Amino acid sequence: MIVSTTRRSKRRAAARLPDPLLGRLGERIRNLRAARGMSRKALAQHAGVSERFLADLETGVGNASILLLNKIADALALPLTDIITSNRQPNADLTLSLQLLSKLSADDLEDARKLLQARFSAHSTQAQRLARIALVGLRGAGKSSLGQLLAEQLRYQFIELDQKIEELSGMGIAQIHVILDQSTYRRYEFEALQALVNDSATGLVIATPGSIVSEAETFTYLLSTCFTIWVRASPEEHMARVISQGDLRPMTGNREAMNDLRRILVNREPLYAKADVTVDTSTKSVDAAFTVLRQAIPLTAQD
Repeated sequence: MIVSTTRRSKRRAAARLPDPLLGRLGERIRNLRAARGMSRKALAQHAGVSERFLADLETGVGNASILLLNKIADALALPLTDIITSNRQPNADLTLSLQLLSKLSADDLEDARKLLQARFSAHSTQAQRLARIALVGLRGAGKSSLGQLLAEQLRYQFIELDQKIEELSGMGIAQIHVILDQSTYRRYEFEALQALVNDSATGLVIATPGSIVSEAETFTYLLSTCFTIWVRASPEEHMARVISQGDLRPMTGNREAMNDLRRILVNREPLYAKADVTVDTSTKSVDAAFTVLRQAIPLTAQD
């Protein structure tokens, strides 16, 4: 009886060990969720699955059907092919281009991206971009405070992109996330940015949502049409500043809030780093951070 019980325990334990393939799939979903800035609880709610199921899936011990994976992809506003490998063959030009790009160094790859961006996407001159300064980074970095000071200094208009999104959608940001899906929010986000760029007759400072970098089309458009500044801080300072402002939502019902925040930063840092300049606000007062920010902007925007 003891031997039988031990064997059953071992079989159950073995069954809970992550399969290598499922482990890679779980890691992929975890990273995509982090890039989107969604908590596990939020993704589970939007996908219509239990948080326990999603936790098992992300740790590689849960096996999901294609239908459930498609629900998760929809909740992330991504095609299913971004989560699993597609059997569809790309065209020859795309295959050859990817092969060429894969052999480039990191610096050359960045140059190639900029050349493609300048040739095939919306593009503005340096003077036009300096008339539209966009601040990117996570909540709590200081985008709003610094953006308002910068707008006053340059005599530009300051606007939060979220405000424009609310104008276009006719509802608050919180309502959009609760009532609508990610793809609808992303569409409003892109349309709001386009509207600001097209309508900006005078100088403009834009504070963008932290997740704007996770939508390739929108972020590419932002880099092409605006002078971008990554306002960064440590994960601890991000969290402390948000909470000090009276916003306890990051901690409510989420025991992994700090780990989620660190994962978000790890996944977004390579994208934030594509900004024209970086301003680190860690351990700095607002005045000290603003001095660094102002010095980072080319003089033509300050004349």
